[in-house]
Amino acid sequence: MGVKRRLQSGGTLLGFLAQILTILSTATNYWIRYPGGHSGLWQECNGGICSNIPCQTMLAVAGACMVLAACSAVVGLVMGLRILYREGDSRGQTMSGTFFLCGLLLLIALTGYTVKNAWKNDVFFSWSYFSGWLALPFCILAGFCFLLADMIVQSTDAISGFPVCL
Repeated sequence: MGVKRRLQSGGTLLGFLAQILTILSTATNYWIRYPGGHSGLWQECNGGICSNIPCQTMLAVAGACMVLAACSAVVGLVMGLRILYREGDSRGQTMSGTFFLCGLLLLIALTGYTVKNAWKNDVFFSWSYFSGWLALPFCILAGFCFLLADMIVQSTDAISGFPVCL
């Protein structure tokens, strides 16, 4: 297995981990904990009774960005599997852009949610929130893996016409 295939395999694995963590973070409602309950993007639970959160601008932006990041991660994983199992047509730059977009959307959502809730007393961020932050470096690293693999493909294509022994 060459360097290009290892980078593509690593990018696909990192993309899969980013996808799982993004979907887990988006779907669960343990973003913050406070005495007597917990809350997420969609629901707030107090004393074991959960109810939908009324529409708030920052929560709507964070929720929309998380859903778009999850969709971007799914598209990235599907494209990564296509590149990994189909040798010819390589779209490494498109893959990199997809995972970088996923990372940017995660960054927007998580930063916005942090700004909204960081100043509250007796509020602690919880595991759903941190799994979103953990997905961010996986998205960025997956993008870099596919970008480097594409650079290897382009460089070998560029020097393939020269009569040198490599």
